[in-house]
Amino acid sequence: MSGFIEPRPATLFRQMADWCEANHVDYDRYGEGDLIEHFEQKIAALLGKPAAVFVPSGTMAQLVAVRIWTERQRAARIGLHVTSHLENHEEQAYQALFRLQGVKIGQPFRPIVADDIANLAESLGCLIVELPMREIGGRLPSWEELESLKSASRERGIPLHMDGARLWECRAFYGRSYAEIADGFDSVYVSLYKGIGGIAGAVLAGSEDFIAAARLWRQRMGGRLISQSPMLVSAAMNFDARIAMMEPLYARTISFAEGLNAIDGIRTLPRIPQVNMLHVLFETGVDELNDRRDAIASTQGYWLFNGARESGVPGWSLAEIYVGDGLLAMADEQVLPMFKRLMAEARRS
Repeated sequence: MSGFIEPRPATLFRQMADWCEANHVDYDRYGEGDLIEHFEQKIAALLGKPAAVFVPSGTMAQLVAVRIWTERQRAARIGLHVTSHLENHEEQAYQALFRLQGVKIGQPFRPIVADDIANLAESLGCLIVELPMREIGGRLPSWEELESLKSASRERGIPLHMDGARLWECRAFYGRSYAEIADGFDSVYVSLYKGIGGIAGAVLAGSEDFIAAARLWRQRMGGRLISQSPMLVSAAMNFDARIAMMEPLYARTISFAEGLNAIDGIRTLPRIPQVNMLHVLFETGVDELNDRRDAIASTQGYWLFNGARESGVPGWSLAEIYVGDGLLAMADEQVLPMFKRLMAEARRS
């Protein structure tokens, strides 16, 4: 139920081959060629930025961005949220590789807002803002809070970098174009596999001079591969269709969350989702929950969610659910009874 239905590798590769034939695709060479250059231009235009560059991983893209900004600002400190991907899922690469210092900004269970940087006692090379914030259930600041944060960063002379790994999912909530959302950010990273379904890869967007520097740092960090065509093809062939799905997916998420919150012992975080992903809290232990999930999978053939974990609240477990085409094709009347059964059986365990 969680995520998009993924084709088997052989099926995916056949689809890619057909798309390449239909679109007369040739290999790129070291990041140069019609396919990659046109795709970079497309993403830059969508984000309202002058230029963009393909990078083979999001981790590399964000490290490139913070390296450029800290060098330009002559400040070895980067502002980030306590739940930032850079801090919690990249083995503190910014410290190990570039000797940078992470400065925690804001509160753990809400997005960064303007007041969080109003009284900073030290200069920052850049401030990283994640939209949406995965580790707290896909939360977003309100539009007014986001605009105020942009203004506050500009007034303090702090470059603003967007961790937009899931930016594609934000438009339905804000009701604004991607360019409007990205306006005021000095650089933007977007993923080509999260939400889009590419094999791997990311795009970094910004000014012409920023992207020129990013291309240099991409090469220094080993990201200028001889050919990146497979990653580009897998993203480009899905891109428009996946972007068009985001609003229906968000509407489906709202309905799904409402149904889940009506089940005794289940709560969603946030209660009203802001994107088509959410955290689901279950009033039972992790082992009991995963055991019952496995039992439903083996008897009914439905995989409700991936591994649950401790929520931080005693007696409650947490699972993340991303609403993709699987749930989009299923009615609440089909889905919610399985969660009721899950909760009832987990409590009896």
